[in-house]
Amino acid sequence: MDTVHTRFREKIGEVLLPGDLFSCSLPESEDGSVKSEKTICGPGLRRNGDEVHVFKSGILRHKHPNLYWIDSQQRRYVPAKGESVIGIVTAKSGDIFKVDVGGSEQASLSYLAFEGATKRNRPNVQVGDLVYGQFAIANKDMEPELVCIDSCGRANGMGVFGADGLLFKVSLGLVRRLLTPHSEIVKDLEKIFPFELVVGLNGRVWVKAKTVQQTLIVANLLETCENMTSQQRQTLFKKVSEGSL
Repeated sequence: MDTVHTRFREKIGEVLLPGDLFSCSLPESEDGSVKSEKTICGPGLRRNGDEVHVFKSGILRHKHPNLYWIDSQQRRYVPAKGESVIGIVTAKSGDIFKVDVGGSEQASLSYLAFEGATKRNRPNVQVGDLVYGQFAIANKDMEPELVCIDSCGRANGMGVFGADGLLFKVSLGLVRRLLTPHSEIVKDLEKIFPFELVVGLNGRVWVKAKTVQQTLIVANLLETCENMTSQQRQTLFKKVSEGSL
């Protein structure tokens, strides 16, 4: 019998387009009743009963046992609660900072949303500063709200940063690859130059190496990785490390 998993496995690694529809019958149990098949639909897929709708163009990916999603080269970011992003402070309005996060509207950031901040001890945040924070509120009906502390009130790496580094934008697909545990791209880059790296799920990347020239090289290599295979990337990185380029 044709199931959701069977149809998906046939399409893994293929390009799907918005409007593609997977309609299939569900397997029957021994007593003759129809049982629902557990399938987790990630970004780009939406399930409705025994149908799965594709609403983003990209390559179908699979993670064992039953997670499927569309790997797209999307650049427009939609805020989601709990995601960590890089923002740019654009204005200060009373006790609230306005932060550009690359979405359809700016996010708000309270001066109390920093480690150790009180009414007397306010954080030193200026317009134009970069902040690394996560969304405490993010839905279609409310203004997104950022915080720079975790649930225990600790900064945990969040806050104002970015002096002397370089900020640039990449696709959301490349960001997810950079954020995977033990990312091959980051490992290969570290063999060329030592550098600092901050990656936001909103597609922004900040990098700082020992010199301006090395910083620019690292940034250019990261942007070049967008559409390269693993072998092509390693060949390019080897030439850079040997000084051939």
